[in-house]
Amino acid sequence: MVLKLTSEEKAMLKGEQGWATMKAMEIITTLGEIYGATRLIPVSSVQIAGVSYHNLGEAGLDYLSQMAEDGATRVLTTLNPAGMDLEEWRKHGISEDFAENQQRVVEAFARMGVVTTCTCTPYLIGNLPHYGEHIAWAESSAVCFANSVIGALTNREGGPSALAAALTGRTAEYGFHLQENRNAEVKYEVDANLTTTDDFGLLGQVIGTRTGKSIPYITGVKKATTEQLKSFCASVATYGGVALFHMEGLTPNRTTLPDETMTITQEDLDQARHDLDDEEADIDFISVGCPHASIKEIGEIARILDGKKVAKGKTVWITTAKPTKDLAKKMGYYDTIEKAGAYLVADACCAVAPLKGRFGGLLTDSAKACYYARGKNQFKTEIRTVAECIEEAIS
Repeated sequence: MVLKLTSEEKAMLKGEQGWATMKAMEIITTLGEIYGATRLIPVSSVQIAGVSYHNLGEAGLDYLSQMAEDGATRVLTTLNPAGMDLEEWRKHGISEDFAENQQRVVEAFARMGVVTTCTCTPYLIGNLPHYGEHIAWAESSAVCFANSVIGALTNREGGPSALAAALTGRTAEYGFHLQENRNAEVKYEVDANLTTTDDFGLLGQVIGTRTGKSIPYITGVKKATTEQLKSFCASVATYGGVALFHMEGLTPNRTTLPDETMTITQEDLDQARHDLDDEEADIDFISVGCPHASIKEIGEIARILDGKKVAKGKTVWITTAKPTKDLAKKMGYYDTIEKAGAYLVADACCAVAPLKGRFGGLLTDSAKACYYARGKNQFKTEIRTVAECIEEAIS
């Protein structure tokens, strides 16, 4: 197969529209050639991962600075979480050196016209594609949510390829941009009690572990909130690399059905919880908001914390997007949370902040957070409901 380019795309590739655009088009066309695409297609929005200086380092920052010299976004482009709250980082224990470097990263993106949202839930704060729309998103949980819950079409982009799509307004037509690659490959019947976000995270852990990168079709889930679905997306993408699932009666995409069905029971979810609960976990860090908390979740947490105090020796982060934090301030939730001794942290996430060595045990409602806390920070972990996490913080 030959990748055919339009005259405008050829001009980008020749450098006629700037050095950064040329480099971006080189990335896009190389991916297209590797995966057998025959053309490039326009995208309407981009979500870029690889924002925390903790992950990027100086080499990544140098690359961004070069691209920012003449690169400019052509479509709505938002950012994944940074390694800190960009305004209130000092009171969260972030060092001056890290803060300076993190600000340089965000400023480089801003020079290219990227909307510096710094959230893993762009669909909650304005980057909301419609059904059937082609997009180019990084951030595994957001990709899964966009493909599955919204019905948009995106591959699981990396940071550089997402930035390349932003600077060209294009992506190669392959993978999940083609309907024939979006059909279910394995079927699960869920026979378990699903009522809270941690339950859905555990379900994602089980299905992700069993499924790998295949596309699951899931039955037996009778209802789910946005918060529960984002928890499931984060977990199933983390533990298995799932970028698209079908959930009978709850997701909009059409699909053919696999013949064989496997059952997931309450015992499977209980085992997943057991696997994420470390023995002798000395909990000193409680974090909710992985993926970023919605205004609904923040309001519920504020009601639990109202008039209470976080226990000595415990640190509480509720992580969210900056626009959601601003709304929480208007609603009075921010003051309630902070007066209790907890922190409403914008822009950041416990998975990408420089936390190694600061804490020993994490309590969270997020199966994804458990995965990264163990792997990156060597924390012991426990997973509970949001309410149980907050109650533990004040006990």
